[in-house]
Amino acid sequence: MNETASTGGARETVKLTPEQERARRRRNLWIALSLAAFMALVFFITLAKLGAAVLDRPL
Repeated sequence: MNETASTGGARETVKLTPEQERARRRRNLWIALSLAAFMALVFFITLAKLGAAVLDRPL
Protein backbone atom coordinates (compact mmCIF):
# COMPACT_ATOMS: atom_id res chain seq x y z
CA MET A 1 0.00 0.00 0.00
CA ASN A 2 1.44 3.39 -0.88
CA GLU A 3 1.77 6.26 1.55
CA THR A 4 -1.00 8.36 -0.02
CA ALA A 5 -3.54 5.59 0.48
CA SER A 6 -2.44 4.94 4.06
CA THR A 7 -2.88 8.62 5.02
CA GLY A 8 -6.40 8.80 3.70
CA GLY A 9 -5.52 10.64 0.48
CA ALA A 10 -3.77 13.59 2.17
CA ARG A 11 -1.15 15.12 -0.09
CA GLU A 12 2.11 16.69 0.88
CA THR A 13 2.74 19.99 -0.85
CA VAL A 14 6.06 21.62 -1.60
CA LYS A 15 6.49 25.10 -0.18
CA LEU A 16 8.24 27.28 -2.74
CA THR A 17 10.61 30.03 -1.74
CA PRO A 18 9.70 33.59 -2.81
CA GLU A 19 12.45 33.41 -5.44
CA GLN A 20 11.00 30.21 -6.89
CA GLU A 21 7.50 31.73 -6.94
CA ARG A 22 8.82 34.77 -8.83
CA ALA A 23 10.63 32.49 -11.30
CA ARG A 24 7.43 30.45 -11.82
CA ARG A 25 5.37 33.61 -12.36
CA ARG A 26 7.94 34.99 -14.84
CA ARG A 27 8.06 31.66 -16.70
CA ASN A 28 4.25 31.49 -16.88
CA LEU A 29 4.12 35.06 -18.17
CA TRP A 30 6.58 34.25 -20.97
CA ILE A 31 4.61 31.13 -21.89
CA ALA A 32 1.37 33.17 -22.04
CA LEU A 33 3.01 35.90 -24.13
CA SER A 34 4.50 33.32 -26.49
CA LEU A 35 1.12 31.65 -26.91
CA ALA A 36 -0.57 35.00 -27.61
CA ALA A 37 2.12 35.91 -30.16
CA PHE A 38 1.68 32.54 -31.90
CA MET A 39 -2.09 33.03 -32.04
CA ALA A 40 -1.65 36.52 -33.50
CA LEU A 41 0.82 35.17 -36.06
CA VAL A 42 -1.62 32.45 -37.17
CA PHE A 43 -4.45 35.02 -37.35
CA PHE A 44 -2.49 37.45 -39.52
CA ILE A 45 -1.15 34.70 -41.80
CA THR A 46 -4.72 33.48 -42.26
CA LEU A 47 -5.87 37.02 -43.11
CA ALA A 48 -3.02 37.37 -45.59
CA LYS A 49 -3.88 34.10 -47.30
CA LEU A 50 -7.65 34.74 -47.41
CA GLY A 51 -7.33 38.41 -48.23
CA ALA A 52 -8.47 41.41 -46.22
CA ALA A 53 -11.87 41.36 -48.00
CA VAL A 54 -12.89 38.37 -45.87
CA LEU A 55 -13.69 40.84 -43.07
CA ASP A 56 -16.13 42.78 -45.31
CA ARG A 57 -18.46 39.88 -46.05
CA PRO A 58 -22.09 40.03 -44.91
CA LEU A 59 -22.97 38.01 -41.85
